[in-house]
Amino acid sequence: FLEDGMLVRDRGRIRRRYLRSRCFPWDVAAVLPTDLLALGPGPGVPVARANRCLRAPRLFEALDRRETRTGHPNAFRVAKLMLYVFVAIHWFGCLYFALSARLGLGTDPWVCPNATRPGFARPLRQYLHSFYFSTLILAMVGDTPEPQRPEELLFVTAGFLLAVLGFATITGSISSVISNINAADAAFYPDPEPVRRYLRARGAGGRLARRVARWHQHLRSQRKLPAEWEVLGHLPRGLRAEVVADVHLPALRRVSLFQSWEPGVLRQLVLRLRPQVFGPGEFVCRRGDVGREMYFVRQGRLAVVGEDGVTQLAVLGEGVYFGEISLINIKGNTSGNRRTANILSIGYSDLFCLAKEELAEVLAEFPSARATMEAKGRELLLRMGKLDLQAEAAAAEAEEGAERRVRVLETTLEGLQTRGARLLAQLEASAFKLALRLQRLESRWQRRQQGGGPG
Repeated sequence: FLEDGMLVRDRGRIRRRYLRSRCFPWDVAAVLPTDLLALGPGPGVPVARANRCLRAPRLFEALDRRETRTGHPNAFRVAKLMLYVFVAIHWFGCLYFALSARLGLGTDPWVCPNATRPGFARPLRQYLHSFYFSTLILAMVGDTPEPQRPEELLFVTAGFLLAVLGFATITGSISSVISNINAADAAFYPDPEPVRRYLRARGAGGRLARRVARWHQHLRSQRKLPAEWEVLGHLPRGLRAEVVADVHLPALRRVSLFQSWEPGVLRQLVLRLRPQVFGPGEFVCRRGDVGREMYFVRQGRLAVVGEDGVTQLAVLGEGVYFGEISLINIKGNTSGNRRTANILSIGYSDLFCLAKEELAEVLAEFPSARATMEAKGRELLLRMGKLDLQAEAAAAEAEEGAERRVRVLETTLEGLQTRGARLLAQLEASAFKLALRLQRLESRWQRRQQGGGPG
């Protein structure tokens, strides 16, 4: 049971709570050995075991709890529905056999045959016949012998009415399961239908529509969840961080850039990553574009292509990152915040995207990580020949001069603050002395006025 939202597993506390509950007397009554009462009136009296039905509410409670805890609730609902169907057929078959025994086994084609018919000497064969007959009635197949007596007509009519109710229940349950599945898919995967309608309304070609359809199909077949942040949005920040770290942190640790970073930086980064999926032949970024994100390859392969868009200069695989040069300000970078290469997805590529603002927030909190990223970016620019050493030296000298001026200004400001504090203290002391002098003069004036002396 739950206490303050926590599951209590202590056997002693569970026992004491159960003995004081209202379910305990009913459970005791359900397990009483009432089967012994059947020895008096004779064997084969099932009503003596009717107290077992008192456990039905506990069965429903157990099924509800299992449904909330299972990882496949829709499959469990279908299995529970099938269980209810089999139990209903079983009970209806038992009623059919009881009615047949009352009317006389084998007295007409509708009732259950008696033991004189070949193969019906065993109770198992009689049960299977009753179960089969009950299935035909409740399924409304209609392939049953015609009833001959009023009791048989009433029984078949009641069976048909129960079948109509059962079909309505089954249809509603299956519809609920399908609706839940569709709602769960809609929460994870984008709906392709609005895009299809948009393309048809704009008269887009069939090739583009097929690419969009294949992209949605790939998301579902590979169980990739681009909308996972919307799904996790209702969780508190701490629990969301644990969930995202458990799912994505192993993939992030495979990135060479992050292997030397402390765990705190990675936990901050993993909360800001956004998964993106690119299809075959789709450009992730183009040379000369303004860089606003950097990417980490989680799965798939990407090609660095030339200006013609065909010639492959290099292939990027799992654990590779790119786009960081456009986000960090490296002194002497001649390309500025522009992309330096064309990146093309060879197949379906699963990437992590990190925005410039998100990266700046993390690097501002962890200067060592910023220094590491700038060092790696400088090495890459040197290999690409896009680092102006003179501009870098001039920028470093200008930054050092600016720092010196800032330090001088800080020293001057501290001196001014010290002098201002001294002047303020002197002013407060002078004001206090003046107030005391005024107070003494007022006291002397009041005494002279009270004594009647000259002013």
